[in-house]
Amino acid sequence: MTFTQNPIKFGTDGWRGVIAADFTFERVAMLAPLAAKVLAENYGTSSGNHKVIVGYDRRFLAEEFAQLAAESMQEAGFDVILSNSYAPTPAFSWAAKMQNALGAIVLTASHNPAKYLGLKVKGAFGGSVSPEITQQIEALLPNPPQFSGPAGTLTYFDPWESYCQGLRQKVDINAIQEAIKAGKLRVFADVMHGAAATGLERLLGCPIEEINSDRDPLFEGGAPEPLPRYLSKLITTIKTAVSQGDNSLKVGLVFDGDSDRIAAVDGQGNFMSSQILIPILIDHLAKRKGFTGEIVKTVSGSDLFPRLAKLYNLSVYETAIGYKYIADRMLVSDVLIGGEESGGVGYGTHIPERDALLSALYVLEAVVESGEDLGDYYAKLQEKTDFYNAYDRIDLPLASMEVRGKLVESLETKPLTKIAGQAVTDCDKTDGYKFRLIDGSWLLIRFSGTEPVLRLYCESLTLKQVHETLNWAKDWANSV
Repeated sequence: MTFTQNPIKFGTDGWRGVIAADFTFERVAMLAPLAAKVLAENYGTSSGNHKVIVGYDRRFLAEEFAQLAAESMQEAGFDVILSNSYAPTPAFSWAAKMQNALGAIVLTASHNPAKYLGLKVKGAFGGSVSPEITQQIEALLPNPPQFSGPAGTLTYFDPWESYCQGLRQKVDINAIQEAIKAGKLRVFADVMHGAAATGLERLLGCPIEEINSDRDPLFEGGAPEPLPRYLSKLITTIKTAVSQGDNSLKVGLVFDGDSDRIAAVDGQGNFMSSQILIPILIDHLAKRKGFTGEIVKTVSGSDLFPRLAKLYNLSVYETAIGYKYIADRMLVSDVLIGGEESGGVGYGTHIPERDALLSALYVLEAVVESGEDLGDYYAKLQEKTDFYNAYDRIDLPLASMEVRGKLVESLETKPLTKIAGQAVTDCDKTDGYKFRLIDGSWLLIRFSGTEPVLRLYCESLTLKQVHETLNWAKDWANSV
């Protein structure tokens, strides 16, 4: 059997590959110094700063890959500060900014299945580097430069201490602690065997009920992605507490593998995606904390976001899908909150990086200060804006990239005029094809750029209508 490695290609947030097939020690040892070189060229100063942060999550061999990346950059003349434990990806972005480093290299594959590992590149400003930066790294790959000169240094650091101290200052930690200690609030956290493990207890300084906190590089056969199909243990745990007559406010928080994406479960065991959490966070930050600034949403974000923005006289800026576009906006504008439907949420008062633990603290603060269950909180926001909505998304594997091409051609040459019995009133092509329907619903048809997958997103009045529209779209795709 012959095997051909896939080329090193950076996607929306880093390079990812199958361990031992594409993601090998040899490739990481070659890539890491190139990434450091590009960081130095873009973020270095005349003072000769050579510092690079290196961190990792809890995936198979992640710390060994991190050690090798660190040593290869040290040999190339960089002063490497290597994490002494796993930590959330945002903690390493934070460290890059706080320690005035050129940036950070993080060994993680985020929410991907167990066979993957990846390498994310963060800039000196504390967020993901732009596609222009990763293109510069890729351009060096065919003929890697030789590094000469003296080796740099290699030291170790605790990634949690400064990061947790920074997050604690952004919320009323005492109010959350007191609610937990008084039995008024029960906090459940499904860390999905990932890098958020121990995080909330470190932040809050008191015990919470953490689920899936052991290191399992196989992720129980699934993936560390905050989706309902992986959360049966958390949902059952909360429903059991309800059935036992526990009247406390209950919040379930869900973190992906490297803790940059969040979801939640309310006190009745209902899943809450970031489409629901972001409106709650907008309301809490604008109304209770008095923050101002722009709301940044992607084209797949709920129509509830702009309705709440209007309520608080905040402007809205819309981007293509991908947190990098939100982060870019944060670097040039006064942003209150920016978020994507897949769970990445970030804040203008923080680094330009999605951060699930900070989002979790804000969610807990909103529950404590409002005294309301998350489900009830959201229902009141719908009532306040007179906007009642439901949302879902499906990913449809396609037979080949040729099929993808036929679907794109059909959308361009035979524009859809009616979807699931509803007339199309508008089509936005910012990122994919977002069709507005006459009843106020929308359907977004979008293709993966790297694999034959069709992504279908829909928001409508009821979940039944959402699923009818998504099924219609699936049938349409299969018929072309």
